[in-house]
Amino acid sequence: MHEVTLNTPALLFPTISLLLLAYTNRYIAISNRIRSLHNQYQTEKSNVIIEQIGILKKRIFLIRNMQLLGIATMFISALSMFLIFYNLDKWVYIVFGLSLITMLLSLALCAVEVYLSNKALLIQIKDVEHLIEK
Repeated sequence: MHEVTLNTPALLFPTISLLLLAYTNRYIAISNRIRSLHNQYQTEKSNVIIEQIGILKKRIFLIRNMQLLGIATMFISALSMFLIFYNLDKWVYIVFGLSLITMLLSLALCAVEVYLSNKALLIQIKDVEHLIEK
């Protein structure tokens, strides 16, 4: 088994910080898009807008969970550093492994969110193509 030093979990901190920043930017972009679609829906009652808002609702749920898993990753990584500091080697591998698992789950949710983002764009493109055909 490989030795886990204090530097090993510390390597995750810049990655986690950048992920959380990216997740927050996605959240802000979606919230602005929802506000825009809300205003647009008040003037034109469109099924396309309703479909997009439904997808955006799912995406907000995913981003919230991505952020929570990212925060859990950082917390668990810090906990593994604490365990290393106090020479509790028996637990370090389990806790650090758990931090890697939470990071992987966060990234998996991110992949689903990207898929839904593309789905929303395809709805918009289909609507534009429908307008062109008229």
